[in-house]
Amino acid sequence: MSQMSFGDAEYRGKRKQTRREKFLAEMDQVVPWDSLLALIEPFYPVAGRGRHPYPIATMLRVHLMQNWFSLSDPAMEEALYEIASMRQFARLTLTKPIPDETTILNFRRLLEDNELAPEILARVNRYLSRKGLLLKQGSIVDATIIAAPSSTKNADGERDPEMHQTKKGNQWHFGMKAHIGVDADSGLVHTVATTPANEADVAVVDELLHGKEEIVYADAGYTGADKRVVRKNLRWEIAAKRGKVQAMKDGRAKRTVEKAEKRKASIRAKVEHPFRVIKRQFGLMKVRFRGLAKNTAHIVTLFALSNLWMARRKLLAMTGSLCL
Repeated sequence: MSQMSFGDAEYRGKRKQTRREKFLAEMDQVVPWDSLLALIEPFYPVAGRGRHPYPIATMLRVHLMQNWFSLSDPAMEEALYEIASMRQFARLTLTKPIPDETTILNFRRLLEDNELAPEILARVNRYLSRKGLLLKQGSIVDATIIAAPSSTKNADGERDPEMHQTKKGNQWHFGMKAHIGVDADSGLVHTVATTPANEADVAVVDELLHGKEEIVYADAGYTGADKRVVRKNLRWEIAAKRGKVQAMKDGRAKRTVEKAEKRKASIRAKVEHPFRVIKRQFGLMKVRFRGLAKNTAHIVTLFALSNLWMARRKLLAMTGSLCL
């Protein structure tokens, strides 16, 4: 066991548990560490004659904290020096070397270059399925715009060519779209796709279905989706356009339609929860990188982590670790 620094020893003696400590303690118990480490291990450098790499478990923990707290590589390095709870979560101590920003960057690039983010999501979902939390009998599809910097004050003197602008309502947005397929029962994300912001939601609907659902819920932006999907044994519950409902004459027929639309909307509301988690809980207000590939890896990882965050109470209750 490594020697504890005076700072870490003093931290262990304190009594109040902060929100960050509680969050890290919960996530430490719900992340399927063994499965994720087994995924990364074949691609991770082995010790040679040079400087030995940090343990995979340490770098994975650092990478997840970087996503949870929306930290850049330099900010993550500084946080490991300054915040004892994050240092302990990563199994680090001030008496031993702390990963620098280049090491943190290289680990993230290792995951990107080997396209491991989709498999991270898949392994998390298999873990949740084994726990009975991902049923996959129905799906909800939706998309959200994630803004990108529109400034041209960079080396190329231009905006990111892989991002585009689109008009939503009366406002123009520049960036990309994250399209997701969500389990209609649990609200957990099972599929993710990304496109420039000007891509129509319905254009990628086929990519958002896992193939086992019997019913699909979507808003009015997915009108005509059934014609774009190869499978024909699906029941589609697509919202009617608001103007069409408002144009109906008052009476029993209109009230019936309004009641049906309200029921659909109550189910579709679950698709907004993962968007809220990655944007508000994990701080993804703008894309962090240039180009779709890097941002896609980041977003897919965030949705995998959002599933664990949303399911954490049920997972902890299964182990008897939930503290109210």
